[in-house]
Amino acid sequence: QVQLVESGGGLVQPGGSLKLSCTASGRAFAVNSIVMGWFRQAPGKEREFVARLTWSGGITEYADSVKGRFTIFRDNAKKKDTVYLQMNNLKPEDAAVYYCASGYTTTKRRSDYPYWGQGTQVTVSS
Repeated sequence: QVQLVESGGGLVQPGGSLKLSCTASGRAFAVNSIVMGWFRQAPGKEREFVARLTWSGGITEYADSVKGRFTIFRDNAKKKDTVYLQMNNLKPEDAAVYYCASGYTTTKRRSDYPYWGQGTQVTVSS
């Protein structure tokens, strides 16, 4: 099993920034084989892909709606097994519950991610 714990959500004004964190643990978490992803789900909508990171190679991919504004990254120097999502220039349409997920294939499909965190709320409002 892999356990994922997100943090960093909150209320921010349009144009503001937030940084989400996701820390992974568990016996099944083998850093070199993991793909870490962020998804989000707004009320009444399906959960959608936001970004992913291949842990070993650092390869990233983003949804078109967040390109240039969001950055997914890891910082092994500070805290191992943690992935971040830096969100800049936030818009009201970015408001959602953000979920961290992990898997073993490079994909945007949520069904390919077997492990999920509990989610963290991001609200964008003036």
